[in-house]
Amino acid sequence: MSDLLAAEDVLLFVNAAVTATGQREFRATAEEQRLSLDFLHEYVRVNYRPLYAAALALDINDHNAAMIVEQLLRSSRDAGPVEVRREGRLIAARLAKLPPQRVYRLFRALRAAGVNNRRTRAIMRDWLAARPDLAYDAVKYRSGLRSAARHAHLPLEGNGGETGDFLFAPRRRTRYAQPVLEAFRRARHEQGALYELPFTVAEGFAARHGIAREVFLERMAPRMTRLERLRARPAASDLSTMPLTRLALYVLSLPFAERRERRSELTGALRAAARRVAGPHAGTWGRVAAVLDDSWSSSGSAVKRRRPLAVALGCHFLLEALAAPGAYTAHWTSGARDPLLVRPWGATPLGARILDALEDAPERLVLVSDGWDNAPPGLAGEVLRVWRARLDPEHGTHVIHVNPVYDADVFDVRRLAPAVPTAGIRDAEDLPALVEIARFAEGREGLPALRAYLDRRVELFLDGTGNEEGRPA
Repeated sequence: MSDLLAAEDVLLFVNAAVTATGQREFRATAEEQRLSLDFLHEYVRVNYRPLYAAALALDINDHNAAMIVEQLLRSSRDAGPVEVRREGRLIAARLAKLPPQRVYRLFRALRAAGVNNRRTRAIMRDWLAARPDLAYDAVKYRSGLRSAARHAHLPLEGNGGETGDFLFAPRRRTRYAQPVLEAFRRARHEQGALYELPFTVAEGFAARHGIAREVFLERMAPRMTRLERLRARPAASDLSTMPLTRLALYVLSLPFAERRERRSELTGALRAAARRVAGPHAGTWGRVAAVLDDSWSSSGSAVKRRRPLAVALGCHFLLEALAAPGAYTAHWTSGARDPLLVRPWGATPLGARILDALEDAPERLVLVSDGWDNAPPGLAGEVLRVWRARLDPEHGTHVIHVNPVYDADVFDVRRLAPAVPTAGIRDAEDLPALVEIARFAEGREGLPALRAYLDRRVELFLDGTGNEEGRPA
């Protein structure tokens, strides 16, 4: 029993680490989210520290990955020598995968908290030493690099000391040999020089020089990253390269008339993105039915607009790709028939839609919802309970509920029924991996099996780390 409870605690934390970002949700404020998440991190770190660190190898979001690293470094004295070495490898591998701005923000938080032990300084030093171009970082992440260098006591002697002078003694040199540093110096009084700088830095200089936005974006395009091009000019972006959930968000941001006009292009792009995610698993899931939540709560919040609905839309196209050809059916809570025109609307009659989905006796039933079943309340849970207990005790239909919204009140994502495994989901792309880990949520496998699974994930994670630099494409 204690093993099962421990496994439930760890899975609860994983669900939160996948979905929660400390931002406002439809039914919870940002402060409620932050307090709930802070408590959960401390509880799992104190009681299950090795498993807490192992979560860095899972597909958790960047916000929680940075929180785990910060908590581990703040509490180094609580770990033994073996744990410290293992945590150090996990931290280094995860930092290599985080966006640079997120890492510099983490380093500032460690400095503000006064965390300056030898382990922390070594991790900061090694991460900075692995950066491909500190001069580039000095321009793009100036305050972050300066704070990290001061905190870790790094001399920044590379490039003939130019990077250090740029950060700490900018008036010492009248010219720089490093092109990006020299471009920054010239951009103060020369418009042409700003097009040699990173996009986010060049934006400030363009505003100072009064350059028209369209002219600036046109000339800056070759130096912009893919995400920068998407944010600045979404309509001109190449849809074929967009990740599935981001593409779904873009589609939902368009007016209905434009979605209808571009139906072929948008549907083709969504299906192509879904096929990329499905990879070799395309067409292998047999008969699949989905219940997809497009009720009013799927509108999200001001800081996460339409995020739950975008996850549902992405899952729709991904499940279509994973199912056997012609063996997929979708049931939107609003009764919508056209996935391209879905919008947040109405109540959440999950129970009725689950009954519709089960009529076809699918091999897999996937529920994508925030779990607030309210038309009538509780019907979905009762349908699933009776189905599992009376009609399908042999588990002929594999049911999984994925929830894109963290519930601060219960420190977890909201569940529909105890007998149905529930997993938190951040991006539709995570769905295949979540199906694998969801088996632990059914209560039939305890802590030893979960430990073994996490150990395998840690081994794979440490053997195959990569680094997205966010440099111009």
